[in-house]
Amino acid sequence: MGPLEGLTIIELAGIGPGPFCGMMLSDMGADVVRVDRASAVRRPAPDRPPPDVLGRGRSSLGVDLKQADGVETVMRLVEQADGVIEGFRPGVTERLGLGPEDCMARNPALVYGRMTGWGQEGPYAHAAGHDINYISLAGALEPIGRRGEGPVPPLNMLGDFGGGGMMLAFGMVCGILEARRSGSGQVVDAAMVDGAATLANFVWGLKAAGMWGPERGTNLLDTGAPCYDVYRCADDEYISIGSLEPQFYAELLEKTGLTEDDLGPQHDQSSWPDAKDRLATLFASKTRAEWCELMEHSDVCFAPVLSMEDAAKHPHNVHRGTFVDVDGMTQAGPSPRFSRTEPKVQGSAAHPGQHTDKVLARFGFSPEDTAGLKGSGAVA
Repeated sequence: MGPLEGLTIIELAGIGPGPFCGMMLSDMGADVVRVDRASAVRRPAPDRPPPDVLGRGRSSLGVDLKQADGVETVMRLVEQADGVIEGFRPGVTERLGLGPEDCMARNPALVYGRMTGWGQEGPYAHAAGHDINYISLAGALEPIGRRGEGPVPPLNMLGDFGGGGMMLAFGMVCGILEARRSGSGQVVDAAMVDGAATLANFVWGLKAAGMWGPERGTNLLDTGAPCYDVYRCADDEYISIGSLEPQFYAELLEKTGLTEDDLGPQHDQSSWPDAKDRLATLFASKTRAEWCELMEHSDVCFAPVLSMEDAAKHPHNVHRGTFVDVDGMTQAGPSPRFSRTEPKVQGSAAHPGQHTDKVLARFGFSPEDTAGLKGSGAVA
């Protein structure tokens, strides 16, 4: 009974941010049908779900989009859907006969979501790329890293998932809300380069206020400040400190037994290198568990830096139900939370084509229709 129950989304299968968007919509209760390539269907299907967390919670239809009957099959689904999401390069779905104009001619209220790295137009639009390239051009990668070192890619969380899939999911919900008022659909152009730039707006604000300098690793939030960094402990584990506000910084001093005379004024950047060395030496004198015993549940703004496995077992995350087990696979559950319409994982990822018969029946295909499509190879 998630908040998006009643919505139907057709997902043209892809990788990375597109499936992440599909996962988010499914977690919130939408009925997401993934259109997989017929050539990806395996007979017999494996007896265990695939280890594809991003693919969870939707049914799979195997279709040959190179056949006219395959395209028409998808169009019949599109006629009954609220939205379509796809992650191909610009122009690919148009060549398949499944572009926005084709689909919206059959369903004028359809919201058509397009997930790309560079966007639907522009000098880079047709070039290949990955997360690291998109966040580079967005100006979001260059500030991340330590002083005197090169930029550090933040895995692929900033471009693919934060600036990409999450922005597309937000855009789809916005578009569907508007379509229900106006009766008219539209295209959502979600580009990772745009989304990553949007995520960096806070830093743009700091720059405008004169609070962010050009050198990497010398600012308040980029490991420049001693009160906002990670520190190695005696057992080679790490802790994180985020004592930005004066009252939190005062508690950090109290817990460590240090004074402002030891570290220098909190916001005096000339004292930061020495203060960081002093704190690094101190934190290296105890184990992570010892620092947890001293600082957890205080207002230092402290947390241990946990591995993924340890994070799933931490008492706070266990209490919150942050992580769930789905068919033996540990993964983060749906977020955000809702007080009345509770999101939930609607099941493990499907194998390509696993639900072809059920999907077609649900969308009004007769057994004879399905048998004919299978016989021609249009579906699998």
